[in-house]
Amino acid sequence: MLNQYRLHKLSLAIGLGLVAGSANVSAAQLDQSEIEEVVAVGTRLQGSAAAVVEERKNQAFVADILGAEQLSRTGDGDAASALRRVTGLTLVDGKFIYVRGLGERYSSARLNGANIPSPDLTRNVVPLDIFPASIIESMAVQKSYSPDMPAAFGGGNIDIRTKSIPSEFTAGFSAGIAKDTSADKGFTYKSNDSDIPQILNEAIVKYRGNFSVSNIIDRDNLVDTDSATRSEQAIAINNQLLKSIPRDYTLKNESLDPSWDIKAHLGNSFNEPWLDGTVGFLVSGEYDKEWDASNRRSAVIAQNISEDCATTLDTAEDVSTSCFNTVKDSKVTTENERYNATLNLGYKLDTHSVSFMSLFLRDIEDETEIATSQSPAGSSVFTIANTNQANRTHEFILEERTLTVNQLLGQHTFLDYWGIGADWQYTRSKATTDIPTSTDFRFRDNYDDAGNYVNSQITGDDNRAIFSYIDMEDRVNSYGGNLTLPLSFSAVEVELKGGFDVSDRARIYNTSSFAMNNGTGLSLVVANDPLLASSYLTDEFIDGQRMLLDFNEPSAPDADDYLAGQKIEAGYGSFDIIYDNLIRVSGGVRYEEFKQTSIGTSSLIFTADDLNNFYSADKIAAGSILEDDFFTALSLTYLGSENYQVRLGYGETVVRPDLREVVPVSYFDPRTDIRTFGRSGLQSSPIKNYDLRYEYYGETGDSFSVAAFYKDIEKPIETVLRVGDEDYSATFVNGETAEVYGVEAEWLKDLTFLTEGLFTSGNITLSDSEASIDPAFAGNLTNPTKRMTGHSKYVVNLQLNYDSMDGQHSSSLVYNVSGERILAAGIAGRDDAYEQPFNSLDLVYTWYPDFNSNVKFRIKNLLDEQQEVTQSDIIVRSKEIGTSFDISYSYSF
Repeated sequence: MLNQYRLHKLSLAIGLGLVAGSANVSAAQLDQSEIEEVVAVGTRLQGSAAAVVEERKNQAFVADILGAEQLSRTGDGDAASALRRVTGLTLVDGKFIYVRGLGERYSSARLNGANIPSPDLTRNVVPLDIFPASIIESMAVQKSYSPDMPAAFGGGNIDIRTKSIPSEFTAGFSAGIAKDTSADKGFTYKSNDSDIPQILNEAIVKYRGNFSVSNIIDRDNLVDTDSATRSEQAIAINNQLLKSIPRDYTLKNESLDPSWDIKAHLGNSFNEPWLDGTVGFLVSGEYDKEWDASNRRSAVIAQNISEDCATTLDTAEDVSTSCFNTVKDSKVTTENERYNATLNLGYKLDTHSVSFMSLFLRDIEDETEIATSQSPAGSSVFTIANTNQANRTHEFILEERTLTVNQLLGQHTFLDYWGIGADWQYTRSKATTDIPTSTDFRFRDNYDDAGNYVNSQITGDDNRAIFSYIDMEDRVNSYGGNLTLPLSFSAVEVELKGGFDVSDRARIYNTSSFAMNNGTGLSLVVANDPLLASSYLTDEFIDGQRMLLDFNEPSAPDADDYLAGQKIEAGYGSFDIIYDNLIRVSGGVRYEEFKQTSIGTSSLIFTADDLNNFYSADKIAAGSILEDDFFTALSLTYLGSENYQVRLGYGETVVRPDLREVVPVSYFDPRTDIRTFGRSGLQSSPIKNYDLRYEYYGETGDSFSVAAFYKDIEKPIETVLRVGDEDYSATFVNGETAEVYGVEAEWLKDLTFLTEGLFTSGNITLSDSEASIDPAFAGNLTNPTKRMTGHSKYVVNLQLNYDSMDGQHSSSLVYNVSGERILAAGIAGRDDAYEQPFNSLDLVYTWYPDFNSNVKFRIKNLLDEQQEVTQSDIIVRSKEIGTSFDISYSYSF
């Protein structure tokens, strides 16, 4: 029944995708002169795709290019969403790109050729959803290694190229509105974006991180002879610390506003009279606000599950089986606000140009999660069906991410000196992440025999409410330059190239956590309405009960903060030789020196012994990586004719541990929803890359390519699960070896034999992988030999496109899916956790009423699929996505 429903939706979508274009064909055919007049613009989108293919054709190494028109065609709003259309690329969590089925650690991103920092708390790689499509001119995805690329090259390198100075006046604006079927109603609250109260910072120092009653008495020298009075005074001091924290988290279950966005740009170029050069500028800005609400379910399966366990997790009755240790149902509401602003200034004189770009991106995400969890009878959790009780949590997270980039770029051609070309860049950038609100309330709900909610209470123990404050700052200074010397002989064209690349990086991560404990030892009813449960901590309640605050920081030598520094210095030399327009040989060598140190630290550093605990020579050495090596690359291309070419490539690269992975600090991974622990001693993974590719280019703009690739990886870094009774955690290990191999095909094909203006494009990647982990390091890993974490066996992107011959209409039906991938390796007999395929089908229609404006309509997730994770063929996680509808209007002057 479900398959029939999806097939019906697919048929409807195809019809919608074609009807807008075909409606204008017959009218256009009535007037042959009109057809001749608009042919140039009627296929402008197909022509832009062909132009991008032409750029790829001229690359010395295997690369895929995505242009601004293609971004517009699919309606993708950011870099991450757009890149999933590229051959072999998969979008994960809406932020990270997997290249050829490999995890995000195997891809890297640059901005106009410069390294930039990441505002992501848990990864070095930049979450690409932070880059709006409106600032992007094109994106290049290089899949075979060349010496001018960073050596940290696994699946590929992504270079985001921002829009540059216009050659003439340009101005425009766009506004849009959207609604998601799953975001009808959600939970909202009055958020707080203030930092940790000053009184708490002072108390941490004054009481050395110990807010206990006895320590307050000692530190404040409370000398009253009556011990009860001393305790009351100390409790009052502790209560003042608790009252300094914002505690009003009253919930409202209300209708959510539609999502909307607005953007504008203005630019021009002028001739300056002194040197007869050109001065130009471009300014742009964008704001969008988005609401999302989804139902989610997560479960921890039992260690020894029976064969008759349910293969789905659809009803509460499943909880009574022996399949699960615990099951949690959540309603997650997210409000996301994004700002961006860019300023471009440029000057061009003859064959020399210098430009400056300043970029500001800000992303604010406010998330509320209301969850109830239960488990089979006899468990430490509870179940409504057996004990009339369940655990409840209310979690509130406000995360503010900011990226600022200031970049100076130069390009020069010296015609009087053999045509030597030079380009350089100097970039200073900073990424910050602040979480002023990270609050977790924990309750126990009571139900009557009919399963109706009665009240919520807090139990008489610790950690009934946890308040955390997190901030991270990541800075990168990146600079480099290249020299190019073209040489021409009778039958040989030669280009010699050399350059350097330097990147300095520093990261500071701090977190402070405070726990509210129920010092009465009694269970206390706090609400008769679940929406009011997380607002019970009023001043009156605190004064009337023994509610005590504790600084929830690990004791030395454990750490939950870290400092990290990284420096990469590189130089390279390369060549590109074309013989008789028949054979092209390109290659070279890169030398790279890599230094990285990560040190776990804590707010509880007060004495010299504390310093030695955290900054001992052994700990610094354990968290440091010092490497230098040569990395070679070679590409051989046979230029058969104007219509086809064959490429053969080889490259030696490396993948290194993230800054945080080499520190024994625990953190909550927002992508996997799993608490993750770093591990000292992780090593880099050398990679040998092999590529073979055939490319065909037709005279009408059609193109086709097929490629094979193989990667031999030493000491791959793998994520492994730890499983508790009620939740998961994860850590990292180095495997022994791994390999990835596969084939991929891509095409652009005109379908005018069906109807004018119809064409298709797409790509398919089929691959496999295997990672082997030494049993001595695998612990109780269930499968020491397995597929690599994050790898998908297939990636499919399909597009059916239509451009009406009168130039007024275009439409695209866009499909994307990737095979299941291991989210984390299982242990203790539990199978690996697999993220299941998500069939994404979108429809985009654009109407061009005149040359200056367009109206775009888009439907996302037409099949209304949800994201799922399975373990032992049982769904252990599910997330509702919903179908969204949006419409926008753009006008250019």
